[in-house]
Amino acid sequence: MTFSICTAQRNFVVGDLPGNAQKIIEAARAAHAGGARLLLTPELALCGYAAEDLLLRPAFLDACEQAVHTVARETADLTGLAIVLGHPRRVAGERLCHNAASVLRHGVVECSYAKQALPNYGVFDEQRYFTPGDAPCVLDVDGVRIGLLVCEDAWLPGPAQQAAQAGAQLLAVLNASPFHGDKPGVREAMLRARVQETGLPVVYAHLVGGQDELVFDGHSFALGADGAVVARAPGFEESLMAVQVTAQAGALVLQGEVQPLASAHEQLWRALVLGVRDYVGKNRFPGVLLGLSGGIDSALVLAIAVDALGADKVRTVMMPSPYTADISWIDARDMAARLGVAYEEIAIAPQFEAFKAALAADFAGRAEDTTEENLQARIRGTLLMALSNKFGALVVTTGNKSEMATGYCTLYGDMAGGFAVIKDLVKTQVFALANWRNAHDPFGTCSNPIPERIITRPPSAELRPDQKDQDSLPPYEVLDAIVERYMENDESVQDIVAAGFAAVDVERVTRLIQINEHKRRQAPIGVRLTRRSFGKDWRYPITNKFRA
Repeated sequence: MTFSICTAQRNFVVGDLPGNAQKIIEAARAAHAGGARLLLTPELALCGYAAEDLLLRPAFLDACEQAVHTVARETADLTGLAIVLGHPRRVAGERLCHNAASVLRHGVVECSYAKQALPNYGVFDEQRYFTPGDAPCVLDVDGVRIGLLVCEDAWLPGPAQQAAQAGAQLLAVLNASPFHGDKPGVREAMLRARVQETGLPVVYAHLVGGQDELVFDGHSFALGADGAVVARAPGFEESLMAVQVTAQAGALVLQGEVQPLASAHEQLWRALVLGVRDYVGKNRFPGVLLGLSGGIDSALVLAIAVDALGADKVRTVMMPSPYTADISWIDARDMAARLGVAYEEIAIAPQFEAFKAALAADFAGRAEDTTEENLQARIRGTLLMALSNKFGALVVTTGNKSEMATGYCTLYGDMAGGFAVIKDLVKTQVFALANWRNAHDPFGTCSNPIPERIITRPPSAELRPDQKDQDSLPPYEVLDAIVERYMENDESVQDIVAAGFAAVDVERVTRLIQINEHKRRQAPIGVRLTRRSFGKDWRYPITNKFRA
């Protein structure tokens, strides 16, 4: 006996119930035409993930229920195909709903499983929206009993063991698991533990696409009863992965095509590209606009934007000040020409002098300081936002995680914009990805897009004569390591010093992280790439006197 299971690794849009339903219907028809007997959709595929407070609106839940019936009705003619549909399901007499996986077959809902383990950490707030289930759900497909789990259920031993005790011979897991740097391998390792505990093979259906700051990377997969990967879908793109299930000598043997995992740098690049493409596309912006400075951060953002959107949807503006080096002009022009994007120059010296003249009486007797530096950044932000308002393009900012952590950025200046592309990349990663992109052209847009001098010259904001980033910050390899330990891993100041870092550097960096929370609260969202970004999974009070 052999049959096929398909996973609908699709890019769904939060709140687009008709569009999501149509994608599921089309995937079901394609799976059925290929001989599949079971189609697995990702977690909450019907409404998109994460729907957040839409899930608290009765009208939204009503629309979701209607969409379930639409999918059931439109797939009723697919004889022999069972569809496991991820959706929110109302609970009679309760304010919250279930995070459900319902089995649709021959036009009716046969049964439903309610997610039991509701994560409430990091980017997850599921206890705000859902009430947990407590019972297994096992369906029959051609005589094989398949136990359903939803995402977090598979990260704990209990629900999988419960399904096995209910007679399951195979586990089918619906997922919406946000990406971070090593997440694909972590998922496979976690599910391998469930296989070892239960002795049951697994088919894991995963979401793909960008949703606000989250990116879902796909990489749906299947594990055999020995824990080996027997099928894996490609990452960061839609796919209909097929897994052949064969009963042999009382055991189930799974087979499929195994796509390789990309390198760590390529995964980060593809996550950034997908995050930008979906944020711009799903929110219907005609393109993006960015300030191109001749520095490494804006260069990397430009390369990402072109890979994501194409050169015709990217516009760059160089805004030199009296402190802008000639090589910055030359390198910015060179990179814009390499990538074929629109490029213009707007000198800000006249506006800068006008602002200083307007403030001269108030500033009389006071030396120039960061006030004048910030004026330049804010002039640039105002010009970019004016162009955005006039032409509709989204301003993408170019600040990195090292700057977000330490406040090395200007409110209403270089922080002004709608999407912060590299806000979760520390500076050392910025350099590493720039070198990687110059050595690889994954989307065929341009080889070697970043002029070498942009990568090799010392970073500078160019807001005063001969300024360098390291004038006011520790070396980036030190700064970034402290940020990772303190911000991402919750290590204390004492622990970081004990690990060999200079106490003066640790004290300085952690203090900057604490006092700049007010800036980060006003920063645009950006692509989440690490286990902890300055976004959904960082919720510190602005008014705060405690430092670990």
